[in-house]
This record gives sequence, structure tokens and C-alpha cells, in this order.
Amino acid sequence: MAVNYNGEPLLTVEGLKQYFKISSGYTVKAVENVSFKIYPGETYGLVGESGSGKSTIGRSVIRLYNPTAGKISFEGMDISGKLTSGAGRCLRTQMQMIFQDPMASLNPRKKVGDIIGEGLDIHHMYRNSREREEKIQAILKKVGLAPEHASRYPHQFSGGQRQRVGIARALIMNPKLIIADECISALDVSIQAQVVNLMKDIQQETGTAYLFIAHDLSMVKYISDRIGVLHLGHLLETGTTEEIFENPVHPYTRSLLSAIPAPNPVVEKQRIAESYDYKTSGIDYGKGTEHLVSGTHYVKCTDEEFSKWIG
Repeated sequence: MAVNYNGEPLLTVEGLKQYFKISSGYTVKAVENVSFKIYPGETYGLVGESGSGKSTIGRSVIRLYNPTAGKISFEGMDISGKLTSGAGRCLRTQMQMIFQDPMASLNPRKKVGDIIGEGLDIHHMYRNSREREEKIQAILKKVGLAPEHASRYPHQFSGGQRQRVGIARALIMNPKLIIADECISALDVSIQAQVVNLMKDIQQETGTAYLFIAHDLSMVKYISDRIGVLHLGHLLETGTTEEIFENPVHPYTRSLLSAIPAPNPVVEKQRIAESYDYKTSGIDYGKGTEHLVSGTHYVKCTDEEFSKWIG
């Protein structure tokens, strides 16, 4: 599905900050002044090391956390403050999340059919019980599970099957945006490919947009239209997949890409991973501003750093 970048974005995040007060004298600044847009039908990949704030951004966007500061707009509605009943209903039906741990996110006391149909029950999105069952069976088939799986419990499934249940639970609401929070990191490599291909097929069919949170750069390259690179709560660089992988500008982005192992043993033997240490780099993320590299490629840095990196 071709993405129209000239149209209105589906999701706009401006200056998002997410702080967690630990004690009277200590506050964790998990996300610091992050801005990005996601367009209808687009997959926006958010990458970075563990603890960089990726999952926190996803949870703030879907309002599992109340943002400390900044503005989040979804379909033109401001969803960053106190939600009205109409905005809350729109958010809960049109935006869904696939969680990182498929076992922890599924109620072990409920059968899979009831887990998947819970959103339908809450928002009364069926006329009778027969229609409800038809919707559940149709979505199970779409994610590669059998109708009889609806009567089983989560512990009776493999990790890949449980993740498919999580995808089905998100898809049954027919959302416009799905936040996939490292939804393949706990799966075997072969199962990862199956789940990602399933997500791509569903996107082609339904036009759903994804915020794809991951630290596997190869998988992000495969599925994403645009990529944002996150470090220590700051969005350092963003652009199309080609722009990021072919012309990385920020030293942190270059170090991430240099760490990707090559499938060719001859090339892998000669690969040199670039090291990057924020404390000794001399870079201050707080002083940086967005600089346009080309097209949709932006890097956050000072004017002096931009001149040095580009020159």
C-alpha cells in the first residue's frame, strides 16, 4: 500500500515528555521532547537499545501512561490531556496494542475466544452472539489459527501462537493504528518471519498503520517505511528506511548499523563495529535541534555538529 505523505497524518506526536517520579529528589526522564508523525497505512519503526524509551512512547501514545508534557493528536483529536467520552471511545476502538510478552498480556483464566472478543463485548460491536462468534472465527483464520482454538486457554499454545492471539485481539477491533511493542522479540527466528509477514499481509488488506517498536534492525528494515532512532529518551534521527540505512548521519545511528552482522562470512570477518559512548562523545542531546539532511531525513544536533557530520 502506497503511503501518501502529502495528506493528513493519522498520528502526530509533538514534544512528548514522560517523566516518572521515583522519590522527592529523583525523577526518571524516560522520554524527552520526542516528535514524529505516522500516516495512514504506514509502518513507522522505532529503534534503539534497551532502556531508550521505546515502549514508554508506545504506552504514552495509547494513554496507558499520562504524558508529562507534549501533544498527541490522533485523527485530528487531541488525546494528550483528559479524554472526553467520545475521544476515549475512539482511542480504544481505533488504536490497539500488541504487547511484548504474549503470555503476560493474555488472561490465563479466559479462553482465547473470550480474550479476542472482549473488545467487541465492551463496545457492543455485534448484534447477536452468532455474529460475535463469526467475527472471532474469521479473525482466528486470518492470523493462521483454527476455529477450535477459541475454546482453549493461553497456556495450551506455543509462543508464536500466543502472539497470533495477541494480533487477533488487536485486529478484531478493525483499528487504524496498531502499536507493536517488540511483538516478535520473544519468538524464534522462523516464527518471527511468519508473524512479520502476517502483519504485512494484514496491512495490505486493511490499510492499518503500525508503530513498530523493536531493536532488531534487520526486521525493522524489512517492515518499516520510515524509521526513528531513539537513545536515552531522545529521538536522534528519523527518515525513510533507505535514508537511514544508506546515509546514517548521527554517530549513534552509525554505531547501531555497524553492529548488524553480515550473512557473508568473508564480509563479516572484515566488519568493524563503531563504538559510541554518550558520556565521552561530547554531544549534548538537550542542545540539539532538528536539521534537514534531505527529503524526509532529519537529524537532531547542534549547527556545529551538523556541519561536522555532513561536511
